[in-house]
Amino acid sequence: MNTLILRTVAPFITALMLLFSVFVLLRGHNEPGGGFIGGLIAASALAIYGIAYGVSAVRRAIRFHPMAIAGFGLLIAVISGVISIFAGVPFMTGLWIYPTLFGVEVPLATVVSFDIGVYLVVVGAITSIALALEERDHD
Repeated sequence: MNTLILRTVAPFITALMLLFSVFVLLRGHNEPGGGFIGGLIAASALAIYGIAYGVSAVRRAIRFHPMAIAGFGLLIAVISGVISIFAGVPFMTGLWIYPTLFGVEVPLATVVSFDIGVYLVVVGAITSIALALEERDHD
């Protein structure tokens, strides 16, 4: 589908959906949302962009192979779980640290890093599938 309306609106919709996916990711441990649904929203945004501009445009936009993104996300998620073992608590127990940046205490948790890992796994895997289907459709 290569219509003028879709090609005009797709960059705006893609940017808005990516921004919303990050919002859903970051609010996920306190309210509904999280890495999985945020990743699905981001992958949907990239799929819309791919439908409008083609697979090569999406590959240029994300810069890395989608499965490399998924692999990196899996690494982050596993590290988030293993950190708790080294702290002497059960696997996947949430741990918090409170570093001070520019005089402001910033709470960081392994729960958030796990959600980011899940987000990247979902974005990478679903984008890889969508791009493979789109490439196959044009052959």
